[in-house]
Amino acid sequence: MLRKIFDFVSSLKLTIILLAAAIVLVFAGTIAQVHLGIHEVQDRYFQSMFVWWPVGSQGLRLPLFPGGHLLGGVLLVNLITAHLRRFRWAWRKLGIHLTHLGLIVMLAGGLFTDLFSTESTMRLAPGETKNYSEDSRWLELAAIDESDKELDQVTAIPEARLRTGGTIEHSSLPFRIIVRRFYDNCRLQMLDKGGAPAATEGIGARVTVTPLNVDTSPDGVNTASAIIEIVPLPSADEATAAPLGTWLVSDDLGAPQTFDYAGKPWRIELRRKRYYNKYSLTLQKFTHERYAGTDIARNYASQITLIDPERSEDRDVLIYMNHPLRYRGETYYQASFEKNDAATILQTVHNPTFIAPYVACVIVGAGLLVQFAFQFGGFSQRRKAALAT
Repeated sequence: MLRKIFDFVSSLKLTIILLAAAIVLVFAGTIAQVHLGIHEVQDRYFQSMFVWWPVGSQGLRLPLFPGGHLLGGVLLVNLITAHLRRFRWAWRKLGIHLTHLGLIVMLAGGLFTDLFSTESTMRLAPGETKNYSEDSRWLELAAIDESDKELDQVTAIPEARLRTGGTIEHSSLPFRIIVRRFYDNCRLQMLDKGGAPAATEGIGARVTVTPLNVDTSPDGVNTASAIIEIVPLPSADEATAAPLGTWLVSDDLGAPQTFDYAGKPWRIELRRKRYYNKYSLTLQKFTHERYAGTDIARNYASQITLIDPERSEDRDVLIYMNHPLRYRGETYYQASFEKNDAATILQTVHNPTFIAPYVACVIVGAGLLVQFAFQFGGFSQRRKAALAT
């Protein structure tokens, strides 16, 4: 039984089936981008084990087709087992072995890149210093202890945890956070237009929330929000503690909300997920050059000061188109700028396996050259033998 499974997993028939399924998946995902944004297509088609089909309005979903992660993972196993099954060491097969190894490195590198790489942005105004970048897709609920004038103590709760609801506790928080409701998309309106207040404290007491369907169009904009309740941790002589109230947090609110607890000022906000670094970047100057007589950008660049106390780094760096800054596993690209050149936008990419495609291409190229050399050598010998007779 195990032998039959191994034979099937390592068979050429399975390889053809997987490649055909991958072609269908890429075609379907490309067509889906007409109605869905690129990130939505990536999540549904290529960064999932299955492409799911919604059934009815009860949230039931059925697997419709294998997703990119499943196809890529099975193809990687198929390639490895096929190579092990047919592996026979011989110098004349060195090129084939190298080609297979290169393909394995390429598939594994693509999988690890998809799982562990992150993309974010850093907005810097002239003279501004930051040691973090912000994710353009995912959010987090930040509870910030502002009692220390020099350093904020931040507790960040991922968006995925807010979606599950329930009670959230952390050793850095002297209170519990209970997620009463999470909205993937909603509309916020002031109470003077009718409706019930969303919360009892903060701006939520003057705002009403209307749930909306998630806009998955390429240019769609969604307003994520949550209703949270803050409950003090009970003391040793009491079983429960009275809640401090409920707050509305949203990425559409212009300012964070504050409250006092146990003599300390706190701030809560739903914001873009942040990736902190051990170094900081300061924008000294932003240059935006245009072609004469037009508004078409010819070049835009950011003069950055990089300061890393841990490595005693303090130097100026120029980031401009096609000339990124690479430092400590991060790559900063000059991506965009704000209107009237008020700020520069740097795209930040963290990809621990960025070298894998280059290594794979070198290995595959070497394998093809070696195989060609052996084939050419054999052909030359046979030709000389034929001419000698």
